[in-house]
Formats: sequence, structure tokens, C-alpha cells
Amino acid sequence: MHDMFASLLDWYLDALDQGGYLLIALLMAMESSIIPLPSEFVIPPAAYLAHAKGTFSMTGIVIAGTIGSWVGASVMYWASYFLGRPLLMRYGRYVLITPQKIEQAEAWAAHYGTMGVFISRLLPVIRHLIGIPAGVCRLHFGWYSLATIVGSAIWTAVLCWVGVTAGQDTELMQGSLHRITLWIGGLTLFLGALYYFFVHRHMRR
Repeated sequence: MHDMFASLLDWYLDALDQGGYLLIALLMAMESSIIPLPSEFVIPPAAYLAHAKGTFSMTGIVIAGTIGSWVGASVMYWASYFLGRPLLMRYGRYVLITPQKIEQAEAWAAHYGTMGVFISRLLPVIRHLIGIPAGVCRLHFGWYSLATIVGSAIWTAVLCWVGVTAGQDTELMQGSLHRITLWIGGLTLFLGALYYFFVHRHMRR
């Protein structure tokens, strides 16, 4: 675990050195689509580099992450807009979009409307699904984009803070198993609590 974490972190930091803001934007675009790539593992290392080495600027990371998120969310919106609900319900499972997920996202969107798009950018699981009901229901793309951009910018800024804070934890950066467990456990609990209180309970009702 120690060696694997250290090797993975080194590889990703090297990739960031080479790919720069474009890589950040690309990964965040993937995260906002159907690809299960958590933004929690994309932005913090970039923020660490910005703080420790000055490789990036925090403003640049937020802008790149926000643009990438908007691009991925736009792809989800327009795909849903043109494909429609029947095709997504029938074939979505082949690209990791199950009927249950679609129904949950629809219930969320129906309850919260445009504001739900903004809120969803701050929540796990529902974040990359909200484009489906928005596209199917023909939600105004301008309002959808605005909510996505503002929500994504806030979330990326929060993750930058996490990255800087984590980068100051010397034991974590050296691959201490104990520190890795604490950080991953804390992050999992936090995201799980957000999902349960703001999404899961509503879906059950």
C-alpha cells in the first residue's frame, strides 16, 4: 500500500508536469461525464504542486477544472437531449448509466429545478448524472451552463484547499499508511454524509 500510493502519486505528479492545465481540464471533463474518475483525486495533487513548487497557479487550476467540468457536463446534456429518455433507459446500462440512476437524477431535478444543477456540482454520485434529466427535460442550456460553471468553480476551489492542506502533511506525502488511511477515511465519510443527507434520503422519499 505504501509503495503503491507513493508510485501512483509520483506518476500523476509527473503527468501533471507534462500535461499542465490541459490535463486537468481533460480529467475533469471525464469526471463530469460517465467515466468514474473522482475529482477528489484530480484537483488536490495539482493544488499541491501549485503550493509547493509554483508549477501551477490556484486560479489557473480552478479555471481549468471548471472549464473541464463544463465540457463534460455539456456532453452529458446534449447526449441526453438528442438521445432521449427511452434510449438512455434501454441502453444506458452499457455505459454505466443504469435506469435506477436515471430515475434518481430525474427525481432530484424535478424537486430542485435549475438550482439542483448548481447544488449537484457539490455532491458525489449525482454530480455527473444531473446532465441526463437536464437534457431530457430540455432545461435551458444557458441556465444549465451557468449553474454548472459556478458550482464547479466552488467545488474545484474547495478541492484546491484540500490539496494544499494535504500537501503540508509530511507523513502523508511520504506515503505513511496510517496517514493515508486517515485522509481516505475522512474524505469517504465526508462525501458519504453529503450524499446521504442531501441525495439518498430525498430519493427514498
